[in-house]
Amino acid sequence: MAKKATKKRTGARAVLYCRVSTEHQVSEGSSLGAQQARLEAYAASASLDVEVVLIEQGVSGSIPIGERPEGSRLVSMIENGEVDHVVFLKLDRAFRNAADALNTIEAWDKSGVGVHFVDHGGMSLNTTSALGKMLLTVLSGMAEFERNLAAERTAAALAHKKASGQVYGPTPFGQDRIGNDLYVNQDEMNVLERMKEWHAEGASLREIARRLNEAGVQSKKGGAWYASSVRSVLSAA
Repeated sequence: MAKKATKKRTGARAVLYCRVSTEHQVSEGSSLGAQQARLEAYAASASLDVEVVLIEQGVSGSIPIGERPEGSRLVSMIENGEVDHVVFLKLDRAFRNAADALNTIEAWDKSGVGVHFVDHGGMSLNTTSALGKMLLTVLSGMAEFERNLAAERTAAALAHKKASGQVYGPTPFGQDRIGNDLYVNQDEMNVLERMKEWHAEGASLREIARRLNEAGVQSKKGGAWYASSVRSVLSAA
């Protein structure tokens, strides 16, 4: 969902991007409202002219920004030269990890687009200055390091559960879990076989996701399909 604003000066055209990842946050609305208010206040203080407010509802940050409904619109605007600045609240509202952030920001920088984070470790940063770029690189690397440490701890905990015969990991698509046992979900298995056929025929991951969504097939979590979720299911099959 996007809210349109009046176009103004070239060179100061800004897009504000808000995202919440859970349906609870969407229904509450407070998180989105708080994000938008902070982004608008920042844009005003930075003398940016807000072109559009893009609001991404119920979409996980693990999905690449270009594959999100409003994120893909943002990417198209950048490619078409319709925006000079993009404003996010935090790094995790926009990108999957530090590497994804830095690679995307570098590409946008080559297109002449500045990226702003209103709250990055308690400070605001933007890529329109050399200092901002340097600080963003350092802080993003530190954030990535902390996430990797957390992932290592999680992996160790899962390995312990596996060795102890306990349930671990998400339930695979095509199966249902009852207690510690997995049982075949035939409906999902039929979908999985069709996905494999499409993939073998040369359909892209994005095309497979589109077909599933058009057919009304839900993912294991009950939401929409994306190229990344199709990849995960096919890789685990």
